[in-house]
Amino acid sequence: MCGIVGYLGPQNPKDIILQGLKKLEYRGYDSAGVAILDHGIFKRVRAEGKLVNLEKKLVDEKFEGHLGIGHTRWATHGVPSERNAHPHQVDGISLVHNGIIENYLEIREDLLKMGALLTSETDSELVAHLVALEIKKTKDLFLAVKSILLRLRGAFSIVVIWDQKPKEMIAFKDGPPLIVGLGPEETFIVSDVQAAIAHTSEFVYLEDREVVWIQNKEVRFFDDQGNEVKKAPVHVAWSEDQMDKMGFPHYMLKEIYEQPRAIAHAIKETFQIPADFESQFDQVQKITIVACGTSYYAALMGKYYFEKLARIPCEVDVASEFRYRNPLIKKNDLVIAISQSGETADTLSAARLGKSKGALLLSICNVKNSSLDRESHIQMYMNSGIEVGVASTKAFTCSLALLNVLALRLGLYRNQIQKPEFKEQEEALKALPSQVEAILSYDKYFLEASDAFKEFKGFLYMGRGVSYPIAMEGALKMKELAYLHAEGYPAGEMKHGPLALVDANIAVVMILPLDEHFEKSLSNLEEAKARGGKIISLSTGHQPKLKKISDRYLSLPKAHWSTNPILSVIPLQLMAYHLADSLGHDVDQPRNLAKSVTVE
Repeated sequence: MCGIVGYLGPQNPKDIILQGLKKLEYRGYDSAGVAILDHGIFKRVRAEGKLVNLEKKLVDEKFEGHLGIGHTRWATHGVPSERNAHPHQVDGISLVHNGIIENYLEIREDLLKMGALLTSETDSELVAHLVALEIKKTKDLFLAVKSILLRLRGAFSIVVIWDQKPKEMIAFKDGPPLIVGLGPEETFIVSDVQAAIAHTSEFVYLEDREVVWIQNKEVRFFDDQGNEVKKAPVHVAWSEDQMDKMGFPHYMLKEIYEQPRAIAHAIKETFQIPADFESQFDQVQKITIVACGTSYYAALMGKYYFEKLARIPCEVDVASEFRYRNPLIKKNDLVIAISQSGETADTLSAARLGKSKGALLLSICNVKNSSLDRESHIQMYMNSGIEVGVASTKAFTCSLALLNVLALRLGLYRNQIQKPEFKEQEEALKALPSQVEAILSYDKYFLEASDAFKEFKGFLYMGRGVSYPIAMEGALKMKELAYLHAEGYPAGEMKHGPLALVDANIAVVMILPLDEHFEKSLSNLEEAKARGGKIISLSTGHQPKLKKISDRYLSLPKAHWSTNPILSVIPLQLMAYHLADSLGHDVDQPRNLAKSVTVE
């Protein structure tokens, strides 16, 4: 959603903050800014657009102090512009914020009644005003933060500095990640360890409603009541295959939260494949995709991508069935095998069969030099980093991103789409990490709802078009993690059997982004509602009619049809995770399952 870097130490804050923001730009690039101490005040420099615009403004800027904060923004409240860029400043207070303040209208109204001068459209500026008001009473930054913390509702990570305290920095969070980096002579506050890993390997992960108070070289942690808490730093020997839980209670939740960065990396790597890559597919007449489990649902999405964007006929097979049906594979066919581990036995067998019939074999794996990777003619990599949780999350979304990019590139190469459409979809893909981050900020919604979900005896997941494979993946996550009956169906099939299951004890989870299928999917939902079903719906933006008939409704960011499926699956991962956790199940190691299935 947004990236935050705070620094207090002997080095040049401008260089440290800019280096950190470069690592975090995947979180948003609508605008960026810094506030750095200079001769007793915090000089603020902001710029609309990507970080490079801020860098240009800072080239000749020099700062005398050693304390500063920086921010790269993905816009929520207020259009992308310099005046809406962070940091926000009010009466000597400088503040950066990642997240959403849900009760901002109430706070805004109160501030306006008090005569506050608001200079932006953001919810973030309101927090700066609240802190500034409290500072006038307390003359103490820590007490001011403590006073306003309980008033805020929503999902937020916030760092605050005050020009009257040039060696003090305070941060607090409830939802989005905020991490303290500890060096011998310096302290960092960042949204992601990679923003500070070049300077320290010691990190402390803030829990929700915790406050960190940094004064000179002293770092102290407090709960929201002001009670000091002891927190041990975590040593991070950073690599792409980092296996530490990084402060998360489960690997799976960590991996869900890693998806913005993983998707950004997968997309970047795929777009950078050499231009002659497509020529390898000149003779391809048909595509067959083979996979198992979650990768199979990614493969179903691949069918939509290849047939719509590249206009190549595409079949999808469950790998364990593929070689037992005597498939019709010819020399000029392309077989795509998808496996996170690259060692899935059924997928390997299917891939070898296709290859033996003369097909071109392309693998999509997460592990380089795995068996499938080595046996393929062409290799593509998820680049999602190691995935420890048995239930796949980031490998799935990275697979979708790869299939999308591959189909898009083939479509342009085969003259099935034109350059303007290619650029439009390329931009939609680049926007994905920030949009996923925005959805993750609503994680608490599913945590709070998990108790209500326990009452259901089963779940029906439904969608049309590209939402249908996502419905099946959502149902699989519920089965894998919560051990509850869940089925994924095309929404149009509800009247052909599944409707008989619907009553007050069944949750109908409908995925209906605002696309050409919206009205028909809404009609299906009305049918379920009329039979007493409990409705959980995901759609684009504010949909009053849909919200009215839903027991639970979640708004998704507006997106291109090709990226909607990736956005839609994030809430389904969170829903299954929190319900399973609330039921006391082992989320990382569900019963009877293994991460890499190396036997048939």
